[in-house]
Amino acid sequence: MLEIERKFRVRDDSYKTLATSHTRIEQGYIASGNGRTVRVRIRGDRGYITIKGPSLDGGLSRYEFETEIAVSDAHDLMQLCEPGIIQKERWLVPLADGHTVEVDEFFGDNEGLVMAEIELAGPDETFLRPDFLGDEVTGDRRYYNSHLRRYPYRLWGE
Repeated sequence: MLEIERKFRVRDDSYKTLATSHTRIEQGYIASGNGRTVRVRIRGDRGYITIKGPSLDGGLSRYEFETEIAVSDAHDLMQLCEPGIIQKERWLVPLADGHTVEVDEFFGDNEGLVMAEIELAGPDETFLRPDFLGDEVTGDRRYYNSHLRRYPYRLWGE
């Protein structure tokens, strides 16, 4: 399945009052390189494995395969991951136009970073842009989770 999404920095925490739910996420990477990743994720009490291909259009879209696995298997697979586990809280903010913005508030080595993503049906699809969205960073590899595990946000000032 082709995933099309745009990424943004977040200006303030007003998204929290607009969110309908939030969940703790822990994820690790079994393999990452050349734009390809194999990711293990624990989201609440559920486990997932995801395979992503490289982007051919500047980070706007890429192939993604995701399937749910037993959370016990996800915990076991986390032991196989490359160093640098991503920890975050995901907030779901529904928009009046039917889209949902996923806001990730990072913890651990990425404390202080807050990002938002919105999945779209096509690269030119429009959406109602909430006020809490800041600068667009779609395609900026520094903001990829697989990059943040190696070069965490806490090191960016150095």
